[in-house]
Amino acid sequence: RWLRQHECVEKLNMHAILSASVGQEQLLTELLVTYAKIPILIGELISVEIWKHKIFPVLCRLEDFKPRSTFPIYVVLHHEASIINLLETVFFYKEICESAEDSILDLIDYCHRKLTLLAARSTNGQTVTPVELSVLVPPQELQKQAETMEFEISLKALSVLRFITDQVESLPLSALTRMLNTHNLPCLLVELVEHCPWSCREAGKLKKFENGAWHVVPPEDQVKMTKLDGQVWLALLNLLLSPECQRKYHFDGFNKSQLLKLRAFLTDVLVDQLPNLVEMQRFLSHLAVTEPAPPKKDLILEQVPVIWDHILKKNMGKWEAIAKHQVKRVFSPTEEELKLQACRWAQTYSLDMMEALAPDKPRCRVCGAEAAKRCSRCRNEWYCTR
Repeated sequence: RWLRQHECVEKLNMHAILSASVGQEQLLTELLVTYAKIPILIGELISVEIWKHKIFPVLCRLEDFKPRSTFPIYVVLHHEASIINLLETVFFYKEICESAEDSILDLIDYCHRKLTLLAARSTNGQTVTPVELSVLVPPQELQKQAETMEFEISLKALSVLRFITDQVESLPLSALTRMLNTHNLPCLLVELVEHCPWSCREAGKLKKFENGAWHVVPPEDQVKMTKLDGQVWLALLNLLLSPECQRKYHFDGFNKSQLLKLRAFLTDVLVDQLPNLVEMQRFLSHLAVTEPAPPKKDLILEQVPVIWDHILKKNMGKWEAIAKHQVKRVFSPTEEELKLQACRWAQTYSLDMMEALAPDKPRCRVCGAEAAKRCSRCRNEWYCTR
């Protein structure tokens, strides 16, 4: 049953990417909202995250764990990446964010955990680079794949968090308190600006991580803002310049000193690429010479996220037993079961399946031919020429 669900999530993910590439993602977002699937996806995301932290390390240590194929475990590891990728594609829409309801708190906590790992990795000077997997034994191979995947998942979580900050005015009251005061996300984002985990120097060359791979950046493009840089700055703009956020955030000595570090990064070249940062410059200049009013504490009852705590309490003390059970029943398939699963995976990832999932290519409103240009005003009509 779980594998069938993973296949459905994988197909949804592919469909979302294909729909977004041709600008026809409205139908998918409407269905996800109508059938209240966003809280379910968030619950699934957190449960697989807990599996990775609590059960996967135990699996790799078990002496009797010698699977014929490590692909079934890789599918579970990849499940988290598929869900966060799907959420990144659809969370651009306000309706999706609102349909998450109370589970948005769990998603905020999830993003905070991922960004904390990202900041810690960059502070320690660690970078994730692809390795030659053929020289590793299976548990080491799986752990290295999980580490590489964790980095990419954290970058997706950054995008999801930025889309959540776009909707600060329509979020539940507790969501804003959780982002600003419980987790102090503005200071965490300052860390990411300062250490930039998706950028590193290797053999004197600057490398940046973009579209799932590390690329050497030519000298003329080294000052160019990447999409990930843009996500951090946009999240900071949303969290610091919104009147509601300014009322709730505590600008104490530590927070103020951290935020003022941003002034060193707000160069003319950067502001030219993202003109909204002029407002940030003004805000920081004002912050440097004034003492903001203390935050308004008007919230007495505060909601707390429940998914993470519920799963942990339900399975506390059972992690090793669960790992042993899964080794026997799930991750040691017979030859026949492996062949059957391989056929199903081949069908899921086949080109024919992707073509079947792909929405119809947009057609010109005037002549009916395949269109490549979308109307810049209504964003709905398509044309084959300007």
